[in-house]
Order: sequence, then C-alpha cells, then structure tokens
Amino acid sequence: MPRRRRLRTPLIRTQRLRTQLMLLYAVPFFVSGATLLTAALVGTRVSVPAPAAGEPAVGGPAARPDTTTQFPFLIWLVIMIVLAVASIGVGWLVSARFLRPLRAITTAARDISASNLHRRLGPTGRTDEFAELAATLDDLFARLEASFASQRRFVAHASHELRTPLAAQRTVLQVALADPGTTVDSLRATCEEVLGLGTVQEQLIGSLLTLASGQQGVERPESFDLADLARQVLSRRPAIRPAELTVTASLGSALLSGDPRLVESLLANLVDNAIRHNRPGGLVEVRTSTTAGGARLIVRNSGPVVPPTEVGRLFEPFQQLDGRRIRHGDGHGLGLAIVRAVADAHGATLVATARPTGGLDIETTFPDRRAGDEDVARND
Repeated sequence: MPRRRRLRTPLIRTQRLRTQLMLLYAVPFFVSGATLLTAALVGTRVSVPAPAAGEPAVGGPAARPDTTTQFPFLIWLVIMIVLAVASIGVGWLVSARFLRPLRAITTAARDISASNLHRRLGPTGRTDEFAELAATLDDLFARLEASFASQRRFVAHASHELRTPLAAQRTVLQVALADPGTTVDSLRATCEEVLGLGTVQEQLIGSLLTLASGQQGVERPESFDLADLARQVLSRRPAIRPAELTVTASLGSALLSGDPRLVESLLANLVDNAIRHNRPGGLVEVRTSTTAGGARLIVRNSGPVVPPTEVGRLFEPFQQLDGRRIRHGDGHGLGLAIVRAVADAHGATLVATARPTGGLDIETTFPDRRAGDEDVARND
C-alpha cells in the first residue's frame, strides 16, 4: 500500500523555523564558548598526591613534584554539557521572542478571508522589517478587497445585461403567440426583432470573451507594427462614423511585441468609444509613434465634458459618464474595460486625461520587448 504523506500544519512549519533560528543562535554561542573554555583549560596544572613516607620516589629525591600539567577532561566534559544546554535554552528563548511578531501577523492574516477583507493588520508599533511586512500585507488585502468588489459588480452587471435581452426575446415571442390576429408580416417583424436581440447577446458575449482573454495575458507574443493595425481599424470605421465627424490619423511606425488580435481589439474599442461619445462636428484623432519608452498610441476626441474624478470609473465594466448602466443602443460599457485589460496584459502604461473642452485624451505606451523576444527565439 502506498504511504500517505502527512500534511504539514502551520504549527509544524513554525516550530521548524523556530528550531532553525535556535540552532542559528545556539551553535555560534556554543562553539565560541567551547573554544574559549578549552583554551583556558589547556596547560592547567593539577595537583597530584606525593609518594608516601618510605616509598622511593621515581627519579630520586630531586624528582618529587606535587603538581603536574594535565588536561582536566572530566571537568571539561561537564562544562561542555552545561554549555550546550544553556546554548539551546538561550537560543530557544531568543528565537521565540524574535518570532512573536511574525506569529501575531500570521494569526491575524489567517483570520482574514474573502468575507472580511476589510480588516487590516494595522500598525504594529514597530519600525523594523515586521512593520514593513504588515504594511505590505495590508496593501495586498486592500487590492484583494477592491478586486473582489470589482468581480462581484462585474458578475452582477453581466448577469443583468445577459438577462435583459433574454427577457425581451421571451416577451416578444409571448406577445406574438398570444395575438389572435397574427399575420405573416407581424411574425416576420417578430422574428426580426428576436434576431436583433440575439445580435445584442452575441455582441455582449463577444465583448465578455475579449475582456476575459485580455485579463489572461499574452501567451505567444508576436512582433508587429501598431501603425498597420491602426490603418486596418480605421479603414473599417467609415460605415459607422457620422458624416459630420472628422477623423484624422498620423500613423508613424511603432513596432512592438504582443498579441496583435488583442491590440487590434484595444484599438477598435478606443476608436469606437471616441466616435460614439462625441458631438456633431466633433473630432477624432489617432496617432502612433515610437518613443524611448516603446510604441505609443494616442486617441483623442471631442465630446461631453468629463469630470477628472470620473475618468478612472469609466474603465470599469458596465459604466458610463452619468453613472447609469449602459443601454444596449449605446454599447455594453465594456469597451474601455477591454482597453485596460489588454494594456495590463501587455505591461503597457495607460493614461487617460479629461480635456477641458470635452472628450478624452487616452495615451497607451507599450514597452519595447522585441529584443528580449528575439533573444528567446534564438535560444529556442
């Protein structure tokens, strides 16, 4: 029968660390003490009994010493045992005192779970590495709390957005079936409406899949030119662009390494967002260039005035400027969330600035990783 491996509890791991620290303190203490004691005992003169009266002394009368140089092994052995016990005891106490703040931090961190991420370790009253560890864990819990809250909002909003077209489809079909005067034309209109609601669902699911793909990261990066992708995206946008809207492009070569499909999705969502949230006679500007930091993409547009405090919220899923959930006719509110996910997956820097006259300036800088990819390719 195969042996069952015992699970190591946190207590056992803590005791192992305490034992290691105890040995770290005890061994140098014991070695140094033993060395000093041995050096002190070497050459010790020990008294020995003189020969009894009438007994001939070895070496004659001149050779009758009552002391001799002899190493006191028995005394040395007893002192070594005492020194070893004292070293272990002192090392055990020192390691316990050293690990006391760590145990307190571990206990508090273990009590914090997904349901009470609002709790914090708080100040420890120390100014050493343990205080830095506690502050780092508090920052981690804050990020986890924000991530869990964002995930809950995302699941709730996604469920609502997916349920809305399904409920609309069901209502349309129920009305058509309950109408006694249904004609071919009315049934055709009902089918077209159901197909339109299905298209909405398909677009929403596609956006959710793109968002999930962006959050997973880049598995196999490829080298490509950002300017070429921008030309492809802009060439497909005249059909959805209002006639009074002016779109300008300044596309300089900008080579980068990443997933071209995800970056194309980032470009498309930025351009679509700039076109959708604009004003009559407005402007959309797209620029690509190469900087010292890497490939840079700038998309700016005119439009409604965005309060600077609201810019960050627009990059969360299912959000729009006035705080309401996105209506299906205005998109699903996932465009800028996809942009942020794709930028994070590529390690890009995303900076969005509200323009005083209305609209946004969104600048994305992709790091130059082509040299590292070429080295990896050569090694492979």
